[in-house]
Amino acid sequence: MADARKVVVAALQFACSDTVSENVDTAERLVRAAHKEGANIILIQELFEGYYFCQAQRADYFQRAKPYKGHPTILRMQQLAKELGVVIPVSFFEEENNAHYNSVAIIDADGTDLGLYRKSHIPDGPGYQEKFYFNPGDTGFKVFSTRFAKIGVAICWDQWFPEAARAMVLQGAEILLYPTAIGSEPQDQELDSREHWKRVMQGHAGANLVPLAASNRIGKETIRTEHGASTITFYGNSFIAGPTGEIVALASDTNEEILVAEFNLDYIKTLRHSWGVFRDRRPDLYKVLLTLDGSK
Repeated sequence: MADARKVVVAALQFACSDTVSENVDTAERLVRAAHKEGANIILIQELFEGYYFCQAQRADYFQRAKPYKGHPTILRMQQLAKELGVVIPVSFFEEENNAHYNSVAIIDADGTDLGLYRKSHIPDGPGYQEKFYFNPGDTGFKVFSTRFAKIGVAICWDQWFPEAARAMVLQGAEILLYPTAIGSEPQDQELDSREHWKRVMQGHAGANLVPLAASNRIGKETIRTEHGASTITFYGNSFIAGPTGEIVALASDTNEEILVAEFNLDYIKTLRHSWGVFRDRRPDLYKVLLTLDGSK
């Protein structure tokens, strides 16, 4: 019998400065450390090149966007992935002519750029004013065949939508990955979403019987807005869940951390098939999901 197909997934967690070079250096340092711990697929948090600028609606922040092709951070991560033989999804602020996207480039273990996913669900609320900056993604939900596994990658607010997770697993995703930037709510310091945030994604893992990793930032970031200073304290809690939704690795609220977990993809595939949730699906009854108001 052939050896079981095993993969080691890592999720990184760190505080960002507002200097691109510092953050990319930190990301590389942690990717190298995760590789030393045996990781094959290494997830870095959302928009890690700088502060989470979407706290404010500022025209000058569009200067942070760069085209996909020739993007310096992506090129650097391609070199790193090839050197270490690891898969690295790279989150960045993309400019495409007059459109802008919150995007992830998927870098395979030989340094090949496998393509792009653009964030589909764009939030708009106090502290998270992404609709000012980002067009809704036009790539659809995608699956990328890497050296170690077929992965589905979505971004932050996407992680609240079960349809996105199901769409990726239906296309063959064996692991779901969510780079994230989430923390306190500037308009309501009593609101704490961290447990809700984890439970929703644990549900995606359990409902689809796939491992899942979420990488979130930590630290306090203050952005000058048109209404004064706005501050978010990012709550970390990056985690890796197993195929029944169980958390197998969990980071703290405040510390820089590397989470690592190994999965036997052949075993999980058999578990997923035998459980019957894909066999017993009824797509013919789900047309209501194609509506906004639930009408037929």
